[in-house]
Amino acid sequence: MTDVRPSASPKHSVQGAPSADGSVLHTLFRSEQGGHEQVVLCQDRASGLRAVIAIHDTALGPALGGTRFHAYASEEDAVLDALNLSRGMSYKNALAGLDHGGGKAVIIGDPELIKTEELLLAYGRFVASLGGRYVTACDVGTYVADMDVVARTNQWTTGRSPENGGAGDSSVLTAFGVFQGMRASAQHLWGDPTLRGRKVGVAGVGKVGHHLVEHLLQDGAEVVITDVRAESIERVRSRHPQVGVAADTGSLIRTAGLDVYAPCALGGALNDESVPALTAKVVCGAANNQLAHPGVEKDLSDRGVLYAPDYVVNAGGVIQVADELHGFDFDRCKTKAAKIFDTTLAIFARAKEDGIPPAAAADRLAEQRMADARRA
Repeated sequence: MTDVRPSASPKHSVQGAPSADGSVLHTLFRSEQGGHEQVVLCQDRASGLRAVIAIHDTALGPALGGTRFHAYASEEDAVLDALNLSRGMSYKNALAGLDHGGGKAVIIGDPELIKTEELLLAYGRFVASLGGRYVTACDVGTYVADMDVVARTNQWTTGRSPENGGAGDSSVLTAFGVFQGMRASAQHLWGDPTLRGRKVGVAGVGKVGHHLVEHLLQDGAEVVITDVRAESIERVRSRHPQVGVAADTGSLIRTAGLDVYAPCALGGALNDESVPALTAKVVCGAANNQLAHPGVEKDLSDRGVLYAPDYVVNAGGVIQVADELHGFDFDRCKTKAAKIFDTTLAIFARAKEDGIPPAAAADRLAEQRMADARRA
């Protein structure tokens, strides 16, 4: 286990790629993508575990963020991903009003091939070794059942099953929060916090996306969907045959009369190819890291597209897992997630006041809350 701790924190930024020279240490110590308090490299030869736990900032409280299990091309790619994701969690947790800093863990390897109970237990012991500085949960490649195993070796694991004292699947509140962000976008742009009569395109109708479709239909929106999985589309269409289907994401973003585009699948959905093709006036979705590179947020603003920052509107899930530490209460969490509406409006107001894109305004508000906590 290796700790790497920079002595000072450069300016935080959610957006951006690793440093130009590709060096992990340069990214950590010298670039705007760094500033992490602690990075832990974890290895357990018996189980085959190789993992990285990155703690970005604990000014607001213990770092909170999920565990990603992925077959990275290299160990350096895994470290860079952990740095990027943990930094993003600092901003997400700050704007969600949580008393948590940002952290993230990645386990290196194909979960379909190497995930075992022994490996998850070993990972849990590394989480325990941090003594509460890092609280973990599910992410890509890990599930509620995995967190039940991890929790057997430490007390700082959330995202567990209800049978094991947890809250279970967080997709319901994630979708609810995205819907609140979309309502705020409608209020800001059209003067009415409803999607009634608006055409909304949802790209990705998996765990979160299909719940979002339900909210939109109940609100009176016209919905068009797409997904790479035919079974996901069929699940929605079997319940709501009135929902339209686009052949792919490219077709969806070019849909005539589209008011809102909701990326709810993979990251990088907003890029140099997709942004010029957008017909929608609002982008608000559940996917993480929607901006493919720095500058995309300005491209959206220049084209008159209102962007609701992803890490703001998709915070319902982290609100849920944070609440699990105090004895999960769904109604309490839903009340907190409903505040995403007010936070999103505040970001739009700050962006207008400062003459900057909403993504930059969101960064400033998050940085202000973290800075205030450090001075307290």
